[in-house]
Amino acid sequence: MFIDKIKIFVKAGNGGNGVVSFRREKYVAKGGPDGGDGGNGGNVIFRVDDGSNTLLAFRYKRKFIAENGGDGAGSKYHGANGEDVIILVPRGTLLRDAETGKIIHDMSEDDGADFTLCKGGRGGWGNRHFATPTRQIPRFAKSGLPGEEREVVLELKMIADVGLAGLPSAGKSSLLAAVSAARPKIADYHFTTLEPNLGVVSTGGESGFVMADIPGLIEGASEGLGLGHSFLRHIERCRMLVQVVDVSGTEGRTPVEDFETISDELRKFSPELADRPRIIAANKADLLVDSEDEFIELPELSEECAALERRCAEFGYDVIYISASRKMGLKTLVDEIAYMLTDLPPVTVYETEIAPADEEELIEGADAVTITRGDDASFHVDGAWASALVGRVNFSDRESLMYFERTLIKAGIIDRLREAGCKEGDLVYVDDMDFEFID
Repeated sequence: MFIDKIKIFVKAGNGGNGVVSFRREKYVAKGGPDGGDGGNGGNVIFRVDDGSNTLLAFRYKRKFIAENGGDGAGSKYHGANGEDVIILVPRGTLLRDAETGKIIHDMSEDDGADFTLCKGGRGGWGNRHFATPTRQIPRFAKSGLPGEEREVVLELKMIADVGLAGLPSAGKSSLLAAVSAARPKIADYHFTTLEPNLGVVSTGGESGFVMADIPGLIEGASEGLGLGHSFLRHIERCRMLVQVVDVSGTEGRTPVEDFETISDELRKFSPELADRPRIIAANKADLLVDSEDEFIELPELSEECAALERRCAEFGYDVIYISASRKMGLKTLVDEIAYMLTDLPPVTVYETEIAPADEEELIEGADAVTITRGDDASFHVDGAWASALVGRVNFSDRESLMYFERTLIKAGIIDRLREAGCKEGDLVYVDDMDFEFID
């Protein structure tokens, strides 16, 4: 079974909780707080698996949850970090947001780098972090932050240099089998191909290109008829197309009709795909000649062939006569494809359509935070917004700290602290982070 689109649920691990603990030893007076921090939750990571070409592995398993971080313990013991969940997908898989349909990431980068979709929650601080000269026995700790979660749609768009398009029984599978080591199913009936096939075509030495064959298209495919339209996504990345046309007339159609039908369906599916550079492979040309000699041009043998050449010339498409079954004309076709590929841009890599949240979006919800004054003249900024802000800031990075400060100012938190009586030098806690107020 071939599966190329499926929805899954992923969730990163929650951060472990910090612990309230105090050092208790026989000869240590007033040992003080020693509560350890919680561990960080595991991430959800996507990784390319070049040995796979289908999403069949997700047919029965559609929920992936990373391990939670462990809770802290006394004696400053840090909780264990949660294990990451690594999800293997075929190269060329798009990760889309299930709600909006926008592209999150394209798993087709040449370097094969892992992509972290959901980050685990950060572990909470133990009470040892909250000891101050005036609050020497803090009896509270922070809970871990929740891990990110989301529903995503995995959509496989195979990576190939050349895509074969054509009506059923035009000879696409026969052509792929004749020029590569691929062995797609070939039979004398329509819709033999029920799933896309890939093959590597060698052009000598270590050079070559990847060719993709998809199920045959029929008229009305853009309205849901036939099989091929749902598989056209697999040639959307292709740098060029080879349209296979049956010139023998054995199916009761003329070559021009074949050409027009496929061109119309490609344009209805994607105008950009229809405008991709194209070669017309006039297949089954051996049925028009008696000789088994190699042939290149046969328009004079058939008025239908001449009409096809005239029509293709209007679009600037070359027509190359071949016989996939008898392997005639294939070298000319492969050489022409290889020549055209040298001047074409690389395989399409889709850019993310989800922009990072800007600072204006991040200040929403700041009104719900609470600001309280502690017994030790400290101030506490608490709430879901404060936890989310702290969770996305790297406090060891200078630019991230500047972003943290700008967000507090834009959200009005600094003004609210002033109104609450906070002044220069006072200690301020934003969730589990503390800093000295500077006015």
